[in-house]
Amino acid sequence: MGIYVTGIGIISALGRGWRQTAASLRENRSGIASLTLFPNVQPFAVGEVRQAFDDSEIPRTHQLALSASEDALAACGGKSPEAVIVGITTGGMPKTEFLLKSGAEDPDLYRYHASGSVAQHIAEFCKCNGPVFTVSTACSSGAVAVALGKKLLQSGAVGSVLAGGADALCRLTYHGFNALQLLSPEGAKPFDRDRNGMSLAEGAAMLFMESAEHMPENGVAEILGAGLSCDAYHAASPHPEGLGALKAMEAAIRDSGLEPRDIDYINLHGTGTASNDASEAKAVNRLFDKNKPRLSSIKGATGHSLAAAGAMEMAVSIISMFENQVPANYGLQHPDPALEINPQMAPEVCQIRTVLSNSFGFGGNNAALVAGIPRRAVARTYLKPLSMTVMGHACVTGKGRMRDTAAFFLSANPFNGILSLSEMSADLPARAIRRLKRLPRLALCLADDAIKDSAIKKPPSGVFFSTGWGALTETNDFLSRLFKNQERFSSPMDFVGSVHNAPAGEIAMMFNATGPNVTMTGGDYSFEQALMAACLMGNETDSPFLVIGADEGHPMLSPLFDPSVSCSSTLADGGGGLCLVQAKNGVQIRPVFYRKADGGDRTVRALVDCLGGKNKVQNRYGALFVGIPAFFRAAAEKQLKSFQAVSGSRAPVIDYRKFTGEFASASAVAISLAVHCLQHDSIPPYSSQNEAVSLNSGAILVIGTGQYLTAVEVFRT
Repeated sequence: MGIYVTGIGIISALGRGWRQTAASLRENRSGIASLTLFPNVQPFAVGEVRQAFDDSEIPRTHQLALSASEDALAACGGKSPEAVIVGITTGGMPKTEFLLKSGAEDPDLYRYHASGSVAQHIAEFCKCNGPVFTVSTACSSGAVAVALGKKLLQSGAVGSVLAGGADALCRLTYHGFNALQLLSPEGAKPFDRDRNGMSLAEGAAMLFMESAEHMPENGVAEILGAGLSCDAYHAASPHPEGLGALKAMEAAIRDSGLEPRDIDYINLHGTGTASNDASEAKAVNRLFDKNKPRLSSIKGATGHSLAAAGAMEMAVSIISMFENQVPANYGLQHPDPALEINPQMAPEVCQIRTVLSNSFGFGGNNAALVAGIPRRAVARTYLKPLSMTVMGHACVTGKGRMRDTAAFFLSANPFNGILSLSEMSADLPARAIRRLKRLPRLALCLADDAIKDSAIKKPPSGVFFSTGWGALTETNDFLSRLFKNQERFSSPMDFVGSVHNAPAGEIAMMFNATGPNVTMTGGDYSFEQALMAACLMGNETDSPFLVIGADEGHPMLSPLFDPSVSCSSTLADGGGGLCLVQAKNGVQIRPVFYRKADGGDRTVRALVDCLGGKNKVQNRYGALFVGIPAFFRAAAEKQLKSFQAVSGSRAPVIDYRKFTGEFASASAVAISLAVHCLQHDSIPPYSSQNEAVSLNSGAILVIGTGQYLTAVEVFRT
C-alpha cells in the first residue's frame, strides 16, 4: 500500500491555491511586506495573507485553515476524509487577545480559543465523523500532522486523511519573537552571510491523503517517509551541531526505503536566523557530504508561518515536483561561506522526482518528510496499532500523587483541587525547575514519577505529551504585561513557555529523550489523541517511551476557556503519565475507538462492534471508567445509557470526573488509576457498596463521552 496525495490546498503571502503559488515561485516573487493587521506596533516585514475574510466571528486561523481545506477537497473531487489532523500553535488567539484586552467575561465568546477548535471546525465543514487530531509541536506542527496522517493510513484504521497546518499572525507571536530579537526588520535572508532574522508569517496548507495499492488517477505525489526527533538541548535554540535535525532526516530517508543519493531536492527549514541556519547546514553537510542535491528555503518569500510552515513547504515541494521547478532561496544575495552549502539563487527548471522537506521548532522538535513521484513498485505493509505494556504509571491531583490519589479513589472520596507547587516539585532538581511555572512542573513531576515507577535504566526513546489548554500561567502573564505597557514590552521567557509543547521539551531535556517528541491538544480528548499517536509512532522502537497528559487550573483563564470548568465550583487540575514499551506480558493499554458522537445510537453501536460485540463486552470488562464533562453531562449520560443498552453491559460504572474535578486531562488521571486498579485487582465502591471491591480479573474500559466518543482498554495478559 502507498500513501498518496490527491488534493492540495495552500494559502500564504504568495497567494491562494496551486496556480498562484506556482506562479509566484516561478517568477521569484516575495509576499513579504509591512504588517497591517494590528496597528501601533513596531513595524516588521511579515508574510501577511491579503485575502479578506467575511465572518468576523471566526478567528483568522480557522479561516485560513478552512480556505486551504476547501481547495484540497475540491482538488480531490469533493471527498470527505475519514480523519482530520491539523498542526496549530495560535488557534483562536487572534480573537482571544482582543477579548482579553477588552475584559470580556462571557465564556461563550471564547469558544474558538482552543487550538483543537481549528481541526474541529474543519471536520464540521468536511463532514468528517472519524478521529480529529490537533498537533502542537511549534514550527514543526504541520509536518508532524502529515507524518501522523501517514502512520494512521498505514495502520489501516482509515482510508483517507486531511492533514496539514495553519497559523495566523497575532500579537502573542509577533511580540514574542520580537522579544527574542529574532525578527528581521526588512525581511528574512535565509543562509545569507548578512542574515539578521526571520519574517513572521501566516498561512495554511492541507493535503488530502489516501492509501491505495496504486497511484490514483488524481494523485500528485506519494508520501514516502517521515522522521521525527528531539534535540533535548534547549527550549528555544537548536542543537548547534544539528544532531536532532540530522536524526530526523536520516529517519525520514530510512522510512522511505531510499538512500540520501536518491534525494533530488531539499526544501530547507531555513528561517534566516543565525543559529537555525547554521545548525541545519551542519546537518545537511553531514548527511550528504559533497554530493548535495539542489536545496533552498522559501521563507524569504513566504515568511515563517509557524505551525503551517511544514505543511506549506510539503505542498510547495510537491508543486515543485509536478511543475519541474526548483524554487529559489529568495533574499539570498551573498551565500555564507561558513555554512558550506549553496542554495538556489534563482528558480531552475529541472526534473525533481524525490524531495526532502525539513521543519524544526521550539523545544527541539524536528520533523522531516520525503515525498516523490513513484518510480518503482515497493512492498508496503500496514503498521497495525499495537497495545503497549505499562512499565510505569503516575498521576498528580489535588490530593497528591499516585499513592495518595489512589487511596482517596479506592475509598470513594473526591481528590479534586490544586496541589501546591512545593509538593509537586519536591523531588525535581531545583536547577531544572527554578524558572518553570505550573504546567511544565506538573509535566516533569509526572514524567519523573512514571520513570521511577518503571525502574528503567536508559532514557525514554520519545515523549508524547497532551494538554487541553496549554501553559495558561505563561500565556496570562505574557499578555497581561503586554497590555499593561501598551504593547511596548513583553517577556521572552513567558513567550517560550507559552507554546503547548514547551513541557514536552522540558521532559526531553531532563531525561535526554531524543526520539519523537509529539504534543497533542484536543480539549477533553487530548490524552486519547496522544495515546493513539504513541501507539502509531512508538512501535518503531523496543525502548520505553513516555505518554503524559496534564492541564493546569488557572483562576481567570480556565473558566473562560473550558466550559466544563465554568460549570464547577472548585478549580481543579492534574494529569497522568505512563511509561510504555512493546511487550506481550503485564498490564496492557490500547486505544480502540475515537469518533464524533452523532447524538443517536449509531456511534455507540459502532463502538460496541469495534469492541467485539455484545458478548465480548459483557464478559471482558470488569468496570467502566466513564468521563462525563460537566458542560456535556446531559448528552454524555444519554451516551452512557445507550452503551449499556446496546452492549448489555452490567459492569460497574465509575464516573471519574466526580473524583478528579473538571479539567481537560482528567482522562489521563483515570487511565493511570485504571492501571493501578488492575494491578491491585480492586475498584472503588459503587451502588450500595462501602468499600473497594474486586475486579474479578476483568479488564477496564475507559470511555470518553460528550462531543466525541472514545475508548481505551486497560487489561492484563
